[in-house]
Amino acid sequence: MSGERSDGFPLGAAVTLEELDADPHAVHHRLRPSEPVSWLPCLDGWLVTSHALASAAMRDPATFTVDDPRFTTARVIGPSMLSLDGAAHDQHRAPFAGPFRAASVSERFAWSAAERARTLVAELAPRGRAELRREFAGRMAAATIATALGMDEAETGEVLAWYDAIVASVSALSAARPDPRAVAGGASAFATLRERLQPVISGTAGDSLLAAAAHAAPQGSDPGANPDGRTPGPHPGSCIGSVRLSDDEIASNAAVLLFGGIETTEGMIANAALEILTHVGEPERIRADPAALDAVIDESLRREPAAAVVDRYATRELVFGGAPIAAGELVRISLAGAGRDPAVFPDPDAYDPTRANLRRHLAFARGPHVCVGVHLARLEARAALGELLTLPGLRLDPEQRPDVRGLVFRKPVALHARWTARRTASD
Repeated sequence: MSGERSDGFPLGAAVTLEELDADPHAVHHRLRPSEPVSWLPCLDGWLVTSHALASAAMRDPATFTVDDPRFTTARVIGPSMLSLDGAAHDQHRAPFAGPFRAASVSERFAWSAAERARTLVAELAPRGRAELRREFAGRMAAATIATALGMDEAETGEVLAWYDAIVASVSALSAARPDPRAVAGGASAFATLRERLQPVISGTAGDSLLAAAAHAAPQGSDPGANPDGRTPGPHPGSCIGSVRLSDDEIASNAAVLLFGGIETTEGMIANAALEILTHVGEPERIRADPAALDAVIDESLRREPAAAVVDRYATRELVFGGAPIAAGELVRISLAGAGRDPAVFPDPDAYDPTRANLRRHLAFARGPHVCVGVHLARLEARAALGELLTLPGLRLDPEQRPDVRGLVFRKPVALHARWTARRTASD
């Protein structure tokens, strides 16, 4: 079957994993004109690179689903809004929708995100150089999501350790021969995270976005009563309609937020910082017009989304974009490919934050699985980048050039920068 597929899609048959990791954009440009949905033996699945087809697939969960046993994240953290579709997905997502709306996020995080960015930059300023991806973007993202989940910012190190272990476990389960130590490490990390979050979920600690989601009122019901009309007990829980999420289900969705809040937000900030520092005059232009930063972030998201692809599985046999897809086959949707589709974005490889249609990028996905944390991610990126640009003479380190890599998540392996060191009061 794989051989027959390759015969019908010769361009896709020649693609390697190394190409997709190092420079997927060149691959997408080769495939899109004649094979917008192409069979890639290296993926053992289909790759969608057209903006229109990517958007259509993400808006059709009945045909292209995430609810499949091969979806490894669910095997580590349990079912969640990330790995469910239909009514079950709606039930898991509903409690988080309100707390993560733009107004709620701004009210809770606008001041603290700005203050966190100022603190991080103040720590780095006297050094005159730093690796900005993990030292700045990663710390910013981890501390913010820790706060959103009701934890103390001082726990950021532990949060990053749990996150790393869970990611390693998910990656191990995707391998031909899973490393049992990595799988066990992810399970242990999630169990520890689950225990730490119980006071937040049960309502005995804090006022966070997770606490708000854990105690969201039933849709269409009296917020002061349970579905049976009785006054709720100490743990009203979360629900859609008359079905409430269990504590375990709330914790699984919290782990999804942890993953997205660190991995993609760190990449979003690092990728945008790289764009700004790569293009001559951009730091000065943004300092002179801070309002320009939003468009710069969107152009970065279009050109290099932190989550480069999302996976779906066909629920039925169909022809899609000229491709004969069988039921059960992997359909990998390239958000990076959609962002550089010339049918939507003229001169797609060019950096141009003045584009009129910037917000048509698909970096936050589309359809029922559109990123629930989009407003928090944008707020963090604005605060982080705005404060980073206060460093005088900020520039890329010419001795350590950045290399953007990643098959699924794309960002600089390291982002080394220099600036004119600020003297401290003790100097």
